[in-house]
Order: sequence, then C-alpha cells, then structure tokens
Amino acid sequence: MSTNHDTPAAERRRDPAEEARTLVASMTVAHLATVSGDGEPWCSLVSYGPTADGDPVLLLSSQTEEGRHLVQQPRASLAIHDPSAPGDPLDRPRITLAGRAVRPEGEQAEQALHAHASAIPGAMLYAAWEEFSVWVLEVGEVRCVGSLFQTDTISRDVYRASEPDPTAPVAVKMAEHLNKSPDGLLVVARELAGARGAVSAVCTGIDRYGIDLACTGAGQSAAARVLFGEPLRSASELRPATAELISRAQSAGD
Repeated sequence: MSTNHDTPAAERRRDPAEEARTLVASMTVAHLATVSGDGEPWCSLVSYGPTADGDPVLLLSSQTEEGRHLVQQPRASLAIHDPSAPGDPLDRPRITLAGRAVRPEGEQAEQALHAHASAIPGAMLYAAWEEFSVWVLEVGEVRCVGSLFQTDTISRDVYRASEPDPTAPVAVKMAEHLNKSPDGLLVVARELAGARGAVSAVCTGIDRYGIDLACTGAGQSAAARVLFGEPLRSASELRPATAELISRAQSAGD
C-alpha cells in the first residue's frame, strides 16, 4: 500500500498508483489496443476483471481481431476511464495499462478465470466454449492522467505494491448521505478544516484518507480537506469514520 510519504499530512490523499488501482478495480469495461502480425493497429471494446495484483483478465474469442492479434503479437494496452464521471471527458481521470498478454495454464488459468468471472458473472456462460481463451495483461507500465494538466507514469513494481481504495464502492453514496445533513459538515468545516467563516459546506469527495469539502461564506467559496484519524481498511469503516469526524468537530466547538 502506498503511504504518500512526500505529501503533507493535511493534504494526504490517494497517490497516482492508488488512483490507478482503484479505477481498475471499479470498472469492468475498457478499450483494448492490439497489433496485428503485420503491424496494423486495432482497438476493441472489452470486459475484464482484475487479479489481486491489478492485472486485467480478458476472455477473448479466437474469432475476433483482438483474439487473433494476441496470438501473433502479445504486446497490448488497455485504456480505462469512468464514463459516469462528471465534466469534460478529456479532463476526467483515466489510465492506460501497457504490457504483454499471456495465456495462463492449469491452476493459474483457473484463478484468472475466477478473477474475470467475479467482475463479469455472465462470462461463465461462454467460458467453456472452445473458441474462448483466458488472457492476462501483465502490466508493465501505467500512464495515469488525472486531468488535462496532471500526468504520471507508474512502474509495474509501484503499481503492484499499491492497492485499490476499499472505500471506493460506497464513497459516492456516503457523500450523498452526508450532504443530506449539512449541519454536521458545516461544523467539520469550521472546527476541523479551519473554515471559521463558512456558512455552508458540501462533501465533494471521499477516499480512505479523508473527505473533501466545498465551503462557502462571505460571498466566497473554498475547498477544504479533513483527514480521518487513520486510513480506512474497509468500506464498512467509512460510516463510523465520518460519524467520528462530526463528533470530534462538535466536541471541539463546545
């Protein structure tokens, strides 16, 4: 797990490797780029499920262009983004995973298929068909684009040493829940984020390290961040952690 050692404590948040692992774990659809035996490029829409190390597992038919290409040329890349994210598509977080595709055998093939089917349950309906094969994209490098002006290149070792944010599956719903009780967020903004003049606060994001707030007051707006006591280890810890923030803020204001 990445520890963001170079990030000031008050700003600690997911680093690019964690963002990449979280996006890979959150999505199941991507664009696969392959190269034919004679060097012609090809791009296909595919479904995938990641292994524990973050390597995407594909189930491809030998009747497709991409299936035939990988037999001839295993170099490939996978582009992933969240189509539901708001704003300009070119300003949304997105990643490209580049590496080599391999066909595992024996127990490794079974484990890879399990990883794929865990994300794509319907895949088991055609996994036994003779024309379909399990492919694992062994990630060699990751290109992570956070926005138009933020781009990072992540090595395989750094990518594998990181992990997905366990709170990601429930973060959006938790933010919506918090925003239904804005008084608690306002106390957090005033007492823990230092936004003493705030008259309103809205939760704009949550990760395993803390919450992001949009605070308004005196005709101005500002972003603020408040950290949890410790990085969260599971999605089930998110609700009590946010409740603890509000309780801590209320105690500080007494």
